[in-house]
Amino acid sequence: MNSFSQQDKQQIEARGMTVEQVEHQLKQISHGFPFLKLEAPAAVDEGIKALSDKEKERYMKIQADYAAEGHRIVKFVPASGAASRMFKNLFAFLSADYDVPTTAFEKEFFDNIKRFAFRKALCDKCKADAAMGLCKMIETGRYKDVVRNLLSKEGLNYGQLPKGLLLFHEYEDGPVTPMEEHLREAALYAASNGEAHVHFTVSHDHLEFFKQRVDEVKDKYEARYGVKYDITFSEQKPSTDTIAAEAGGKGDVPFRNADGSLLFRPGGHGALIENLNDIDADIVFIKNIDNVVVERKVQPTVEYKKLLAGVLISMQRQAFEYLEKLDRGDYELDDLMEMSAFVELQLGVSNPDVFLLDTQELAQYLRKKLNRPMRVCGVVRNVGEPGGGPFLAYNHDGTISPQILESSQIDMNNPDYKRMFTEGTHFNPVDIVCALKNYKGEAFDLTKYVDPRTGFISQKSKDGRELLALELPGLWNGAMSDWSTIFVEVPLETFNPVKTVNDLLRDAHQGTMNE
Repeated sequence: MNSFSQQDKQQIEARGMTVEQVEHQLKQISHGFPFLKLEAPAAVDEGIKALSDKEKERYMKIQADYAAEGHRIVKFVPASGAASRMFKNLFAFLSADYDVPTTAFEKEFFDNIKRFAFRKALCDKCKADAAMGLCKMIETGRYKDVVRNLLSKEGLNYGQLPKGLLLFHEYEDGPVTPMEEHLREAALYAASNGEAHVHFTVSHDHLEFFKQRVDEVKDKYEARYGVKYDITFSEQKPSTDTIAAEAGGKGDVPFRNADGSLLFRPGGHGALIENLNDIDADIVFIKNIDNVVVERKVQPTVEYKKLLAGVLISMQRQAFEYLEKLDRGDYELDDLMEMSAFVELQLGVSNPDVFLLDTQELAQYLRKKLNRPMRVCGVVRNVGEPGGGPFLAYNHDGTISPQILESSQIDMNNPDYKRMFTEGTHFNPVDIVCALKNYKGEAFDLTKYVDPRTGFISQKSKDGRELLALELPGLWNGAMSDWSTIFVEVPLETFNPVKTVNDLLRDAHQGTMNE
């Protein structure tokens, strides 16, 4: 038990936290988290649905009818991350002991610099800095000055800005940010009643920049797509931050800043379950800020987003029908067996003890599995990209269900589990459609469906000192652990993340001006 000073307690309470919470977090860092028990990696027909053409047609119609009925649909885009990792290789070039592009990455960047959507803005910065344009600066061998003008605060500041505000794609009417591509997508698959609701989670430092860009472009997209946008923002709540611990001991000693204050850090994207919980919507599309494509490539994304929503709506309606029947008490044993088959075959939840339950126990079990938030996750064939994988994992009640897992949740010292992870056929690109209300139209409290035992500990540093950081259960991992989860195979062309600046040279990110 830590002895916190009165000043510590004031700092903790000012963040909307309690001393008990902080003590519990230190205990989690000290004890660590258990690995999950796995049954198998999910595969097609073994936890992953591969839709036939007939099924696709049916689900597309379901989605279209649903949107026409005027349900409230929201697109939720986590967009708070800085773009610094995109430029890791270029930061390394700045500190290298050579001055000309040497690595394959550096050569690719400079050889193709005219193909980036930010090239004109970068050229303007170069002119302001040294009275010479981008091309002239490269011709005279001032490569590092080019990079400084791209990354530094005095230049474009791309090393610190969020990905959502970088110029990703270029069109005849000018370059656009990924934030704008998400506005485009929202109009194409997440609109109803002539409105498109889009919610971005952003950092406090970047909020005004996002609002300014929205004000600049909103009218253009409303006119182009004939929709009225409702664009909202939220910030990660200070109460979801986590205490940092000293790295040298057992993890139970809080890390303190030079002034003696406690160090709190953002708890990772799992903290966004609180932001999602505040969203008023019937269904929500979740997609990362950097997973966008140029307009000429967007149609497969639009089609499969509608398909995923159609699957969700269909499954939710069936679950609602069963729940209403359970509420009325209007069921026979045959009805319960039909519901059991739906839970196992459609929702992917298997219970080895289900046949041992009496009628009342079975009805209670089915109510619990049917009356909870639901999500449909698009999964793509594994091509070596980083990301969580779809698995069939054991739950604390002994059931087995579909889960998205990260490597940190899997015991890699277990040869069977390591094989499952490495041989998995699919991974999750954060392509999720969620249903957040119950069969009575009431919003679920999403915080009650988080598995607190699925966080993990990472090693970080502050001011040159090592520390242990507590990461909350991930938004699409442990934070949605107790949701109904359905995996649907989607084509790889719907997944086009930008992890490094050179990813913008891929065809999916090359607009009409660069064809």
